[in-house]
Amino acid sequence: AGPGSYTVGTMSERFDCHYCRDPLQGKKYVQKEGRHCCVKCFEKFCANTCIECKKPIGADSKELHFKNRYWHDNCFRCFKCYTSLVNEPFMLRENNKVWCSNCTAAADAPRCKGCFKPIIAGDQNVEYKKMVWHKDCFTCSQCKQVIGSGSFFPKGEDFYCVSCHEHKFAKTCAKCKKPITSGGLTYQEQPWHSECFICSNCKNQLGGKRFTAVEDQFYCVECYKECVAKKCAGCKNPITAGFGRGTSVVNYEDESWHDYCFKCTKCARGLANKRFVCHNGKIYCAECPKRL
Repeated sequence: AGPGSYTVGTMSERFDCHYCRDPLQGKKYVQKEGRHCCVKCFEKFCANTCIECKKPIGADSKELHFKNRYWHDNCFRCFKCYTSLVNEPFMLRENNKVWCSNCTAAADAPRCKGCFKPIIAGDQNVEYKKMVWHKDCFTCSQCKQVIGSGSFFPKGEDFYCVSCHEHKFAKTCAKCKKPITSGGLTYQEQPWHSECFICSNCKNQLGGKRFTAVEDQFYCVECYKECVAKKCAGCKNPITAGFGRGTSVVNYEDESWHDYCFKCTKCARGLANKRFVCHNGKIYCAECPKRL
């Protein structure tokens, strides 16, 4: 028997086909909407058309219908994987195509930016700025190793693991030549690790502190005074910038003085930038040796 909209059987009484008027007694017939017709006329005038194959669904065929749409049972298959959907869950999608639940889920799932395949429920994935990858598809643009859920650095359309980013983009320390991944400082337009920019004598870090550079060596103030700075021949203290009352230096025959310490041994007159006389290893103004 067909669906509830019509009945199929063999005529035992005398009836003629409603359309072609051929006698139906002893023949197979179809009754629809109170009219009796032969099988041929049913397919020609009354049968529903299969939305998939566009052919009539005959009285002898099994018919499936959903929302005023009709299919042969053999035509009721998933548009994507061609699996029969008789007695199976399905979804009616665009262009009146039916999809199985698995293909529907895959089609509606977000696409991996790496392999372009769907990321379905249960797949491990990585999301970044509205983009999504399978976990194993999220790889370093340089070494191609899987980053997965690890740390990474974005650069335009590329993504780098920590190691590749350090070698490709990080600044290199002027001393140890290794990448500076965080922190650091700059001296004379060169980058340094904080732990590499240290006093050459006491090895303490100099970042944020006063220091003195001597050729390619750096000294904190104390070590410079003790180990490097010349001692004033007058007061015997180190001659360093910022020490005492002045910074100018007077040099004479391998000895050095603060400018304010370079004065006459007898009258204590300051002799910086003035004429002086050296007598028995001592400094005098031009007048005092005459009085000795």
